[in-house]
Amino acid sequence: MDKIYINQMTFYGYHGVLPEENKLGQRFIVDLELLLDLKAAGDHDRLEDTINYAEAYELTKEIVEGPKYQLIESVAERLASHLLDHFPKLKECRVKLIKPDPPIPGHYQSVAVEIIRSRA
Repeated sequence: MDKIYINQMTFYGYHGVLPEENKLGQRFIVDLELLLDLKAAGDHDRLEDTINYAEAYELTKEIVEGPKYQLIESVAERLASHLLDHFPKLKECRVKLIKPDPPIPGHYQSVAVEIIRSRA
């Protein structure tokens, strides 16, 4: 299966279990891997044969910067569901949601979840 990657999209959202996360917000980084057949797009050079990257970006922004969730797992699940609903050509998507600055004591680069969802 062919893939489109949209990497390191950075947004500001209010997701988290702690009250300060919901009040102050924080950065979230999203990587998408979109699986679909790109043969027609490559052969015919038509946007309707692929996924519009700008639309995928805006949909991602809408979800990550939208309603608050306690868990980044919930944000990732909602994003995957919306991507599959919005893009009929999409067969499967991988959503990696990174929380680079969670308020957890210790030394680490980030926390993240990655989910893979397919069209039923």
